[in-house]
Amino acid sequence: MAIRASRPYAAYASDPARSRGRFHAEPPSPTRNDFRRDCDRIIHSAAFRRLKHKTQVFVFHEGDHYRTRLTHTLEVTQIARSLARALGLDEDLAEALALAHDIGHPPFGHAGERALDRCMAAFGGFDHNAQTLRVVTALEQRYAAFDGLNLTWETLEGLVKHNGPLTDRAGVPVGRYREAGVPRAILQYNARNDLQLWSFASGEAQAAAIADDIAYDAHDIDDGLRADLFTLDDVATVPLVGDILAEVRASYPDLPDSRLVHELMRRLITRLIEDVITESARRLAVLAPQSPEDIRLADHAVVGFSPAMAKAESDIKNFLYPRMYKHAWINQVMGDAQTVVADLLNHYAAHPEDLPAEWRASPDASDDARMRRIADYIAGMTDRYALVEHARHFDSTPELR
Repeated sequence: MAIRASRPYAAYASDPARSRGRFHAEPPSPTRNDFRRDCDRIIHSAAFRRLKHKTQVFVFHEGDHYRTRLTHTLEVTQIARSLARALGLDEDLAEALALAHDIGHPPFGHAGERALDRCMAAFGGFDHNAQTLRVVTALEQRYAAFDGLNLTWETLEGLVKHNGPLTDRAGVPVGRYREAGVPRAILQYNARNDLQLWSFASGEAQAAAIADDIAYDAHDIDDGLRADLFTLDDVATVPLVGDILAEVRASYPDLPDSRLVHELMRRLITRLIEDVITESARRLAVLAPQSPEDIRLADHAVVGFSPAMAKAESDIKNFLYPRMYKHAWINQVMGDAQTVVADLLNHYAAHPEDLPAEWRASPDASDDARMRRIADYIAGMTDRYALVEHARHFDSTPELR
């Protein structure tokens, strides 16, 4: 059986039949194109399964209805595919990038990342995007012929650059890496397989990145309301959210709050998606790209919010930041989570014999390699396993409640 020849939706869409290929050459699949194959490899990876028990905002045991990294990832994937379909981009590549975008996160989300970055400061730090690259190029070991998942160049590029270029053409770090520099893991891999760190990523990667913003803007409001961190009257003060809330209340004045919240979330997500589609179509019409490379070489992202919606989306983040991400209870729990992660790293550094045999560095390994191996092990832990390991090595372990 042979698959049908793939046809990109638009001239600027990434075409799996014209992929730059995999680092390790493999025969093509008789039933799947290269980007679909990437999706399947990510879904079947151990790192993807572990997202089920990794924190989004709330630690896994706080409640069955809060988002985890896995449910968040599935929501991002749905939005990314919707955007790709509407914009004439390749849906499979957008899906692969959405599926893998968070698999480098350590336990306890950004709190765990901050703890690892601080503890690893003398050894290159820790960055979840760089860790995602390590997972898919080295740490997953499911294949006899190579380490990692051997994903296509386009998927690797999109994972590393979905938020924009990392350097200028001279190699000088830009954006979020301007001060600290590009993570060592990315530079080391880029030396072997040039991901063009100075350019934008594909349109599919840009769609996956903004899908991430849309998903957590809406669903963090939902989770925050469920946790009683704020009320519907509070969110009504946010311009876009308040407008939608007023529309729903006007149409359904007797709707219970539980259903009102669902209707609010549905309309908010729709409003954000439709704005991205309209604005991105306008940018594409102006740029008139004739190939994926034209999108990479543009001097701005082609997938994005309109100026008015960008302001409204920023207002949502500004609302959530103090009331949710910096809420006293969340800060307390995440502070304890950072202690758990730091304790584990320091313990394994002092007692490497307590690491599983497959995670111990070789006796002649450098300090950098030894500490990176420990960080890799901890980063792969779920919230639950990190707490179990902490309780095994320490007399007292925070409950994180």
